[in-house]
Amino acid sequence: MTSVTCAAPAINPLLQDWSGPYGLPPFAAVQPDHFLPAFDVALAAHLAEIDAIAGNPEPASFTNTMQAFDESGRLRSRTELLFHNLTASETSPALQALEREMAPRQAAHNNAVYMNATLFQRIDSLYDQRNSLALDAEQLRLVERVHLDFVRAGAKLAPEARQRYGAVMQELAGLCAQFGQNVLADEASFVLELKDEADLVGLPKFVLAAAESASTQRGLPVGSHVITLSPSLAEPFLTFSARRDLRELIWRARVARGAHTGSHDNRPVAARIMALRQEQAALHGYASYADYELVDRMAGQPSAVIELLMQAWEPAKAQANADREALVAMAKSLGEPQELTAWDWRYLAQKVREQRYSLDDAEVKPYFALDNMINAMFDCAHRLFGISFVEQQGHALHHPDARLWEVRGGGDELVGLFIGDNYARPSKRSGAWMSVFRSQSGHAGGTLPIVINNNNFAKAAPTLLSFADVRTLFHEFGHGLHGLLSKAKYERLAGTRVLRDYVEFPSQLFENWALEDEVLTRHARHYATGESLGAALLAKLKAARHFDQAWQTVQYVGPALIDMALHSLPNGSPVDIAQFELQQCQLLGVPPDIGLRHHLSHFQHLFSGASYAAGYYVYMWAEVLEADGFDAFTQASNPFDPETAALLLRHVYSAGNTQEPMAAFRAFRGRDPQVAPMLKKRGLLSA
Repeated sequence: MTSVTCAAPAINPLLQDWSGPYGLPPFAAVQPDHFLPAFDVALAAHLAEIDAIAGNPEPASFTNTMQAFDESGRLRSRTELLFHNLTASETSPALQALEREMAPRQAAHNNAVYMNATLFQRIDSLYDQRNSLALDAEQLRLVERVHLDFVRAGAKLAPEARQRYGAVMQELAGLCAQFGQNVLADEASFVLELKDEADLVGLPKFVLAAAESASTQRGLPVGSHVITLSPSLAEPFLTFSARRDLRELIWRARVARGAHTGSHDNRPVAARIMALRQEQAALHGYASYADYELVDRMAGQPSAVIELLMQAWEPAKAQANADREALVAMAKSLGEPQELTAWDWRYLAQKVREQRYSLDDAEVKPYFALDNMINAMFDCAHRLFGISFVEQQGHALHHPDARLWEVRGGGDELVGLFIGDNYARPSKRSGAWMSVFRSQSGHAGGTLPIVINNNNFAKAAPTLLSFADVRTLFHEFGHGLHGLLSKAKYERLAGTRVLRDYVEFPSQLFENWALEDEVLTRHARHYATGESLGAALLAKLKAARHFDQAWQTVQYVGPALIDMALHSLPNGSPVDIAQFELQQCQLLGVPPDIGLRHHLSHFQHLFSGASYAAGYYVYMWAEVLEADGFDAFTQASNPFDPETAALLLRHVYSAGNTQEPMAAFRAFRGRDPQVAPMLKKRGLLSA
């Protein structure tokens, strides 16, 4: 897609039938200036549909109200999905300016829909009668979920409160867009140029190749090397670079994202977001924003979250103390300072790993070429669920790096499209995520899902992954399968539109297959020789599996606890996020030589939107589900056991939000989940 700003032509491709192959968006024809007039039309059309449903003279019925509401806004939906995917994956100054303009406008549109008193009256009446309407289970679920959506969006508030609530949501939308753009600006503007051989000491070939590719992307001379703040480049540098001073520079730059005085300073932005969220919770009658959010989560209340996180937090800190002794001994043997810092831990841990397990990431990485690992995840999906992936070339997508696959079922029927966009670039936000250009539903005879996975691997020839990268690839593909395999009748219940602390269950569960011997033996092959990973290296990988898990747990659980503490503040509490984070680190006893994976000034999970606010814990909540869930395959003595896979497909990957999540887990597993498998998997509980 071009980012050139020009006058929109008379024919707007966003408002035409998308009649190209598969109904893909017309990527090649779309310009930024097409979006504003398309939104003008799409939002107006949606409101007209809403007014027609609300003003229907017939008594409210499931068909003329609930189903009609689920089927409304199709033009708006496809326009928004394309827009949001572009602003995340391939943005430009023109798109960013429009994003800032549209965020409050889209929030205002949502307010107009969900605070339509006449429409809510019809929905409320159906909800009150739901048990006497002869609805099937999925219809009943839709009534309950849509009703809750309206209530949580302010439909039951008094008129004056509704007006204020609408203003709060509009301001929040603009601030969240600004927060994400500020982080991207800091990430895109930072480059550490490695100027001479001394700067390259310790860096293996795959890091050098990625650093050279990053340099080429930025138009620097051929053969030069740069380190960016992308995790796929910064984290390997922190792991392998022998230059302690440069490691410190990268570490501090990552911590300081969003915390620079000036136009990209996220500290006042986050403080204002918190004030508005507290007001949002107060308008709903909750004591804190966390109380408001967790009403619609499996956890139910903050105390349940704290209880789970603390089961891992204290054991992780204790294990980290033992691990630290080995790192200090290693530092001493290398002549390095023995007072460890956060920019030492990865480097020294890698040295201990090499010594203790004879395992060097530089030795393992050549076996994890990106293309081979893509084939591995496709193979696992085929063996579990009977689907196949057939690459299709020659179709214009949003970026030349993106690839397209048809997804076909056992009878060769087309069940969806999968797009993989795996490389980091300055126009793409950091991290990894799944999204859709079109959701599955039963609307109009069935809509074909178009799912996209985004990763931020450092591009090289070939692109070699760490084992953590492989798990990320499988994780996002688990989300992708959740969208592709969905069989819901109604879009509101389709795919990943489930409770936030359940949505990570299918994704984290799929990571387990990346660890299976037969998967690695078949697909982990040396990119140059084709040689299999082999039993010896595989045994080393498994032996080292629990090593440094305490560090990883502290890095994750610390931010999760801080998130919950921040959003549990009583309404009306002023927040200085830097000071609050410092106080919480001291209160929790966060080891300074480990630190946090996310700091509040760049914590996009919390502040680029509301999805993970008071919800960063969800990864560990879902880890309880997935660790216990995968035990079903272990107990069957077959990671591809057909009967277990069929239950998993029926009750998890295809079910969407058609069942209450705990009921869905029980239907798959036969009982409630247990915490012990998760603690054991993290090495925090003895066998």
